[in-house]
Amino acid sequence: MSIDCSRLDTWVDDHFDEQVRFLQELVRVPTDTPPGHNAPHAERTAEMLKIMGFEAEPHKVPDAVVRAAGLQSITNLIVRHRFGEGPTIALNAHGDVVPPGDGWTQHPYRAEIVDGRLYGRASAVSKSDFATYTYALRALIDSGLARRGAVELHFTYDEEFGGELGPGWLLNLGLTQPDVLIAAGFSYQVVVAHNGCLQLEVTLHGQASHAAYPATGVDALQAANRLLTALYAHNDVLRTRRSKVPGIEHPYLNVGRIEGGTNTNVIPGKVVLKLDRRMIPEEDAAQVEAEVRELIAATVAGSPGIRLEIKRLLLAKSLQASPNNHAVVAALQRHAQAVFGEAIPVSGTPLYTDVRLYGALGIPCVIYGAGPRTVLESNAKRADEHLVLDDLRGATKVVARTLADLLG
Repeated sequence: MSIDCSRLDTWVDDHFDEQVRFLQELVRVPTDTPPGHNAPHAERTAEMLKIMGFEAEPHKVPDAVVRAAGLQSITNLIVRHRFGEGPTIALNAHGDVVPPGDGWTQHPYRAEIVDGRLYGRASAVSKSDFATYTYALRALIDSGLARRGAVELHFTYDEEFGGELGPGWLLNLGLTQPDVLIAAGFSYQVVVAHNGCLQLEVTLHGQASHAAYPATGVDALQAANRLLTALYAHNDVLRTRRSKVPGIEHPYLNVGRIEGGTNTNVIPGKVVLKLDRRMIPEEDAAQVEAEVRELIAATVAGSPGIRLEIKRLLLAKSLQASPNNHAVVAALQRHAQAVFGEAIPVSGTPLYTDVRLYGALGIPCVIYGAGPRTVLESNAKRADEHLVLDDLRGATKVVARTLADLLG
């Protein structure tokens, strides 16, 4: 249908300074995960939403459940606005984010604006889309263009640890049952599929001993060295497994953390590896896990005296492209091209997200929000993460237009 986009665009322009201030406040409340003490951010978000006239339902995850997951506090938020009978479109963004780390030239929590860029941890991924989605909904309400259906804002706080206590919590308890999902974006593309991820903690137990008497010990680090060589060599195999999804190439295995040993003059008696195995959408998660476990076990068996433990940390399945998301994908592409003045492709991403939890229930999903042309341009999860404010303005118009298209 034809809609009067100028009304939506003008509303976004007229309220853009206010939108930027809203995002600055969100960035100034840290949500480093770990440690994952994120309830204060939800409380502050709810306060600001109330000033705008939105009642945000707080859904607190019990403390014992949160602590068991290695976090400190989670309160997820749902805002519901119904226009009439019809489909419910959910807009989901996550507030939790990795700690800032070193190397910043701008303060990670002051939300300072320099040369049209707003700097701060989570400014791009994905507190930006708290602002995108809130102001797109406000523009839709004030324009009067929506005649049917409903919009829900899902602001959640467990993406970094897999999402089971974020969207997973809301969905498993039946607190929401949307018909379509648009989730926080990180590039100009409309993303319809993403990789899965298996994370394992591998512990090698040897026997610590004085370095002067190495024969009396069992060196866990030597066994770990052999295992590391085998794991990285496995990438030669994984590179041959090519995905047919544009934007996704092949699986990959990475060891992201190593801990071990007690002192320089001691034979290491214990080494812990934490590995990350990215899965393309064509792969079966159970088969991938079995393959990795078998590789580890077979390699460690070649190190006499080493006892092996393997603990699964995460098994996040891939997001498969839905055959039922054509309407929302087409609307996003059409309006993004009009707003940004360039063709907007549909693609997959090698990242994994908690969007998969909606997709697993058969909900048509797309990933789209404020972001640069590629996720790397924003420095997401790196020093000096930032958001180009023109991209925030443009994405807000695109989402508002798309909602009006689907609910007009």
